[in-house]
Amino acid sequence: MSFANNEASQKSLCARLARVEGQLRGLQKLIQSDAEPEKVAQQMAAARKALDKAFFAMVATLIAEEQLGADEVAELLVRFA
Repeated sequence: MSFANNEASQKSLCARLARVEGQLRGLQKLIQSDAEPEKVAQQMAAARKALDKAFFAMVATLIAEEQLGADEVAELLVRFA
């Protein structure tokens, strides 16, 4: 089973992950510049939420493309969500 059967789904997820990567690089710069702890925490929370959205977008794609049955989706969510 591949992640996504169509190139558009793969491209969309990779673009979302690239944005998360950018957030993480920005976060590293904040830490290196001794930014306020509250600002660092805020950016960490934003990056975590963006990564969570990417995960749920992946799961939604697997469901939409009928690559996983209900039991498999439930197991995936229990293990990783």
